[in-house]
Amino acid sequence: MGNSQASPASASSSRFVMASRAFSKQELDSLRALYTSLAAQSQTSRRAISRPVFLEYYGVRGPLGERLFQLVSKESGGSDGITFEDLIISKATYGRGTRDEVDEFIYQICDVTGDGVLTRSDLESVLASIHETVFAENKGVGDGSNDRTFEALLNSAVFSKDAEGVSEKAMSLSDFRNWCTLLPSLRKFLGNLLMPPDSGRPGFEVPLLHYPENISTDLLLLNKEYAWHIGGGFSQHEVQEWNLLYHSSLHGQSFNTFLGKVTNGDAQTVLIVKDTEGSVYGGYASQPWERHSDFYGDMKTFLFKLYPQASIFRPTGANKNLQWVCLAPFETSSLFYFFHCMY
Repeated sequence: MGNSQASPASASSSRFVMASRAFSKQELDSLRALYTSLAAQSQTSRRAISRPVFLEYYGVRGPLGERLFQLVSKESGGSDGITFEDLIISKATYGRGTRDEVDEFIYQICDVTGDGVLTRSDLESVLASIHETVFAENKGVGDGSNDRTFEALLNSAVFSKDAEGVSEKAMSLSDFRNWCTLLPSLRKFLGNLLMPPDSGRPGFEVPLLHYPENISTDLLLLNKEYAWHIGGGFSQHEVQEWNLLYHSSLHGQSFNTFLGKVTNGDAQTVLIVKDTEGSVYGGYASQPWERHSDFYGDMKTFLFKLYPQASIFRPTGANKNLQWVCLAPFETSSLFYFFHCMY
């Protein structure tokens, strides 16, 4: 009969069989129950999950949600919605695949136009969707200018790829991976879009920021978008409540006052500094600030930048120069913030 090619339907069936092997019988039963429930709400005679029901359940807003739906329904063409086979194949690739497979899937999600070229405008749409998804129902003290915040996230991106028919440089997969390394909160968010929304999805949490009632908003260095970025360096259970312990404009610049405010048992702290050039940066200390004759701390400690570029830098292990209480006074031109992380 010759070497006839497999039909699209048989190829999809083969991928479904392979994808099913990534899950236990209990997991498949749970996914079947989820699919049945969502399909019943979709007015498709239970044949598929409709776009509105899919987007409402997973709660991903804007262009990013639309692109996610396109990719998940890709196997069946998406004309009637997402089939059970679509769901299993996508979740197996996205949630259980190799690191390369997952990175490629996330990279494609961020190509919101679906033209195969990841540009700055795509990333702007991605960040706008993240803001709408994560922060739309998370209003309160610490809501700064998200345009300025997300500009800093974009400023850490590199576009090195020449794309045919596109005048501007595009982001390669390698560029994208490096960007996600600098912004672990972004990687967590993009890597958990198909997790059940009631499971406390990594990358969707924003620390609750506690400030004194009488503080002027002009003094606030840390908004919720920046806190989301910094929180990407923590484990999931650590992103809960942060209390303002010290601010040089509120408490003065006495070094003894500083130590008295930030020394709080075994508390972990976040230090934020704004320098005279307007740059904002700092670090996370996993151990209390105490006077030591030498460096101390552990590998949970990390440094970060907030503006004009946002990034997180973890220790390499090349040395143990992690924490140290300097005995010199603060420069009077700097603003200091200290947040206590409550778990």
